[in-house]
Amino acid sequence: MPRTLRTLAVGAVSALAALSAAVTVQAQSRPLNVEIDHATRVQLRAPAGSVIVANPRIADVTVVDANTLFITGKGYGVTEVVAVDAVGRPLFQSQVVVSAGSAGSVRVWRGAQATEMACGTSCSPSVRAAPAP
Repeated sequence: MPRTLRTLAVGAVSALAALSAAVTVQAQSRPLNVEIDHATRVQLRAPAGSVIVANPRIADVTVVDANTLFITGKGYGVTEVVAVDAVGRPLFQSQVVVSAGSAGSVRVWRGAQATEMACGTSCSPSVRAAPAP
């Protein structure tokens, strides 16, 4: 390989390595816990091109700007959220666990039918019926 071509090849490989290092993946080693009907903010280190939610019945993502996401718990369960940049490299990937809040709600069972009740000074059925096990 001629010296100029080799120099160009080495330069191209160095540029690709630097570009890859600039985009770091925010992988969560622990699941991200979100209470149902609550949201959690996720700040990305680079702009997202796409955001994927494995099961949109469990969690939803609102993109505030290219670097800020809010993950909202919609239904009980576990799903995964992935954010990738414009060329498909992962920026954020996490398992999301949506569970009941610690206070202010009660689940009432009638046989296999469950109803989630929102409670303040009194309890009333919430908008969402809890799924049967």
